Amino acid sequence: MAKFVLAGQTDCPYYAKAELLADALHRCLPNFSIHKISILPDDWKEWLDATCKTNNWKHEDSPMVWRELVEQGGKGMLLGGFSDFVQHCQEYYNITSDMTMDTMLSIAAENLEAKMILMEEEKHRLSLIKPLHLWICSALSPTSHFLIPNLLSAEVFPLVSVISLHLLDLEGDEEGLQALKIAVEDLAIPMLHQVSVHTDLEQAFQGADVILLLDESWSDESCSDESWSYDSDAVNADEQEKKEKRIKEISEIYNEYGRLIDTRANEEVKVIVSGDSFVNLRCSILLDNACSIESHRFVAMATHLENEARSLLSKKLKVMASDITDVYVWGNISGSFYIDLQRTTVYNFDGAIIGPAFFSQPILKIFHDRKWLETNFQDLVRCQRAAVAAKTCQASAMSNANGVLTILRAWNGECSPDRVFSLGVLCPGCFNLPDGIVLSVPVTFTDDKWSLFNVPVGYELNERLQVSASELLQERELGSEDFDDEQDI
Repeated sequence: MAKFVLAGQTDCPYYAKAELLADALHRCLPNFSIHKISILPDDWKEWLDATCKTNNWKHEDSPMVWRELVEQGGKGMLLGGFSDFVQHCQEYYNITSDMTMDTMLSIAAENLEAKMILMEEEKHRLSLIKPLHLWICSALSPTSHFLIPNLLSAEVFPLVSVISLHLLDLEGDEEGLQALKIAVEDLAIPMLHQVSVHTDLEQAFQGADVILLLDESWSDESCSDESWSYDSDAVNADEQEKKEKRIKEISEIYNEYGRLIDTRANEEVKVIVSGDSFVNLRCSILLDNACSIESHRFVAMATHLENEARSLLSKKLKVMASDITDVYVWGNISGSFYIDLQRTTVYNFDGAIIGPAFFSQPILKIFHDRKWLETNFQDLVRCQRAAVAAKTCQASAMSNANGVLTILRAWNGECSPDRVFSLGVLCPGCFNLPDGIVLSVPVTFTDDKWSLFNVPVGYELNERLQVSASELLQERELGSEDFDDEQDI
């Protein structure tokens, strides 16, 4: 079987003549196969140079003809130009063409017109596709690798038909992002429209509908990040210097992120800040700089802390983690937070009172070691993520990814409106806190928005919130000082 490839400029008369000659051969010889490549005049030179370089050929004019040697397992064999193709057809098939130049020019003009019409139709078809633009920052982080395969689904985005995924990593290399792009495309997920990679801020957040800001500190240094303490007696000079340096880095990039989100993202954008390093601070910096976007569009994730607390409690009570509900996280997610169990209930507990599967009991009634709950338990939750980071030199990526997916499902209406989540949000005028502070509080999702869940805040809890607010103010001041110093320079 003879398989030929005919390539040429769309408006080239000799390409038109060779095309009709090939069609005549195909009609006479069913085993003669021809593949045509029509290139616009402005693109022909670049395309020709690239094709010849790839195949180590030399050719200058339109058209160009080669024969595929698929059956022999080799690369294509260059036949030549128009004259070479005509000669080949005469010698091997005894077929030629007597088309006049006027006819050739007429067909070439028709080819060009048809090509332009097809391009316009394709452009119109693509314009009808309205993908959701999803941006992932720190796309080379371990969390991203866990997140992506489960992210592009109708379960997470129930009202979306296609998704354009944008992978941004300012610290990553182009090669690594391209490898990740290929890996994502190889998943063959039906909802995936296209994948683009970015290593700078030139196009960052353009038309963004959802932005996931993963932890910017996921390298080996992240092992030591978790050891930072807010107790001045426990922090030596080196650790304090590291902390201040990290806050400066975060402030620089998140000030820029906030401004870009403000000017480029969709006004209904959903922004989730996650990770282990200064989560509340990062979210508050975005809010300071994205003034035109409603504050309800920004949240900092604390869901992973809820899950880790439930896991610890389940081991104590000998139940499944899913049997424990309504665990709330208050305060500074990556600093001084408090696990609130005042409304926590437990199902399937093997105690003095046993009921059907829907029967639950308040944990404070069945767990009598209150001292452990207020001291050891709180410390264990704080140490859990540091323990994972110390062993793996990475943040708890799987837990972070699961938390992001959970919040997106709730935000997109895939969870009960009665379900309560812990999120870092801006809540001005609440709990006598300073303005501009992002704190983790219990919230619910209704109609694409979160709202504060009404939970009694007693004196002790309020005092804890004031401590968290003080920590966050210190972080903001450090970031503001560095930023002001740069502005002065």
